[in-house]
Amino acid sequence: MRAWGIVTGVAVGLFISWLVVAFTLRSVARRADAPALRWPWSGGRDGVESLRRALPLQTRSWWVDTALLAGFVGVTVALANGYLVRLDLQVYQWCEAHRPVALYWLARAGNLLGQGTPLAVLALGLAVVVGWQRRSVRPVLPVLAAELLTGVTVLGLKLGLYRAPPRNQNGVAHPEQLFSDPGSQSYPSGHLVVAIVWYGILALLLVDVLPLRGRSALRLVPPAVLFCTTVYLSFHWLTDTVAGLLLGMLLYRLLMRVPWDSLPLGRRLTATGWARPGLSDHR
Repeated sequence: MRAWGIVTGVAVGLFISWLVVAFTLRSVARRADAPALRWPWSGGRDGVESLRRALPLQTRSWWVDTALLAGFVGVTVALANGYLVRLDLQVYQWCEAHRPVALYWLARAGNLLGQGTPLAVLALGLAVVVGWQRRSVRPVLPVLAAELLTGVTVLGLKLGLYRAPPRNQNGVAHPEQLFSDPGSQSYPSGHLVVAIVWYGILALLLVDVLPLRGRSALRLVPPAVLFCTTVYLSFHWLTDTVAGLLLGMLLYRLLMRVPWDSLPLGRRLTATGWARPGLSDHR
């Protein structure tokens, strides 16, 4: 399993490099006009425009994304070096000692908000309906991208860091530590990641149905509930959930940076009319 740690480290390194390159190019683009940006580019006008779309340069600041990534890396490094584990144990012990039956079942009900597969199916079905109404395949694109991005990222990290959950079903000596149980996948919390991403995608697809406050509540309330329930029920350590929160926000922001309504989809779809804009707003 140590090999997974190496693979994960390489993947995170490449991801950080992508952020650095994107941030650098965006900074150059903001300081230079279009001719100055195209002058050193040998790929022609179409090439540089494709690059600008692939690395969405004309978007909001990258500082929040960088801070989220730094926070996730910081929590992970701290855990790998034995820090924060005492806090995890203290929170776990408090939850175990303060869990009356009524609150337990209430928390179990709230924890159902983080079921990734039903959320993905719901988002895909809604995207198909919206796409059919607008005669566009574009509403389906962020759904497919969200499934791929969350699946690869979360599974890769869980397999590479293999931390046991608080309940420690395999009986390892120190479940609170990273690399404690090759048979477990507690870190980071997938519940938080998928909740942040999928409820954000649902809010994107419901932009014509829900007002701004409704969409904000849809994005914020379920992750907030899950943050509490996963820890309170001892499904995850506190740091699992914090890391999932940071990672989920980062992935969601990356998905929202993509100009889904202007991505090139090929001549065939364009000729049939199914490549027309299909999302009202995703900023």
